[in-house]
Amino acid sequence: MILSMTGFGKASKQLPTKKITVEIKSLNSKGLDLNVRMPSIYREMELGLRNLISQKLERGKVDFSLYIEVTGEETSSKVNAPIVKGYINQMKAIIPDADATELMKMAVRMPDALKTERDEIDENEWKQIQEVINDSLENIVIFRKDEGASLEKEFQLRITNIRNFMEQALLLDPERVKNIKERLQTAIEELKVNVDENRFEQELIYYLEKLDITEEKVRLTNHLDYFLETLNGNEANGRKLGFITQEMGREINTMGSKSNHAEMQKLVVQMKDELEKIKEQVLNVL
Repeated sequence: MILSMTGFGKASKQLPTKKITVEIKSLNSKGLDLNVRMPSIYREMELGLRNLISQKLERGKVDFSLYIEVTGEETSSKVNAPIVKGYINQMKAIIPDADATELMKMAVRMPDALKTERDEIDENEWKQIQEVINDSLENIVIFRKDEGASLEKEFQLRITNIRNFMEQALLLDPERVKNIKERLQTAIEELKVNVDENRFEQELIYYLEKLDITEEKVRLTNHLDYFLETLNGNEANGRKLGFITQEMGREINTMGSKSNHAEMQKLVVQMKDELEKIKEQVLNVL
């Protein structure tokens, strides 16, 4: 079972005077690249929050957002009464006949007319927020599992296609060997020289051995099987799958360099195309 690094999780909860909403978005990344956005009052909780997210999500470019919407009548901003009164008295001294309402409007716009009181963290409220955070983390993990299931189907299809193209290439091998023998024989005849048949056979066998793709076929088959085994394992991870695709690429490239046959080379190109599609998707695997 594999997990995708792409995911989205959201959860919310209504408290008596506040609505809590948590959103978590995740994309692929080599490591954990975590960006946290939350109200400044909860900043002292950020370290513990980062540890929790890293344990749950492990890798990915993760954006975490905590929104607090005040739905009650309470507010953290208060009118700084002494300052406002001072402004009004100063303006009355300048304009004695000014309207009191207009003076109030002007005073509340002056610097320091409003003060923001920093509340202490309410432990019970933070427990409620943690529940919402845990719910959103569970939701993004579910999302990643669903995406992982889709990736697994895609990988199995591409592996099957590579295997089929390889088998088709092997079916062309007798024809390829025959063509090589005929070309060499024709070249010898055109030279119009006497050739020791036994020596010719020895050189031909040596040449064909260098072009033989049986070893590459065996190794590529093992890599394909190991990829599926890793895919279905309990500890499947993107890094290991990426290493396996590199080994698969080496064997396919060697087949292409040895093929010396137009139709076989076309099949090798198709195998490379399927492998590139696998490599693109492996980048999304956790």
